[in-house]
Amino acid sequence: MVDPFHVVRLANTPVTRCRQRVQQETLEHRGWKGDPLYDIRKLLLLGAERVDEPGWDRLHTALRAGDPDGHVTDCWVAKEKIRAVYATDNSHLAAELSDDTIAWCTEPEAGPELRRLVKTLRRWRTEILAHHHTGASNGPVEAANLLIKQVKRSGRGFRNANNYRLRILLAGVANPLRETHTVTRLRPRHPSLVA
Repeated sequence: MVDPFHVVRLANTPVTRCRQRVQQETLEHRGWKGDPLYDIRKLLLLGAERVDEPGWDRLHTALRAGDPDGHVTDCWVAKEKIRAVYATDNSHLAAELSDDTIAWCTEPEAGPELRRLVKTLRRWRTEILAHHHTGASNGPVEAANLLIKQVKRSGRGFRNANNYRLRILLAGVANPLRETHTVTRLRPRHPSLVA
């Protein structure tokens, strides 16, 4: 199964790469302040439901000025289509939306960024849709891996595997000493007024 966070991050990458490529082709330099596509770089990565009315105006104006062939717009639409797969709770609708996204990315006029993205979407289609069947997430596994990496970094090289294992267990949930206890209240619920 693939976590929604990773798939949406994967969909944001083509938007950024396409914006950089189109900007380099049209302006022959990297993004500068005042360039249409550079000024909306963060707005392009924002979810469509979070964009306000002035944001939509900025987005449309910048795309008209800086995206002559519509490649950045296509990548942005593909990103929103991928986000729509996770926005629904219906597994059949999610499968249809996933197929629609794959079809969108395989259009002949799609840029190289979308062609790269569609390979990953095809390869991981079953795992992406498994989120709707199971409702499970690989977030806890990611958190455990992060914890293990932090213990390894703080240990600066363990020579004994048993000590390494114990440090991981002490840092993780398996430690009974880390259980939280109820906090004793210092004040009663209704303090009396002092004159």
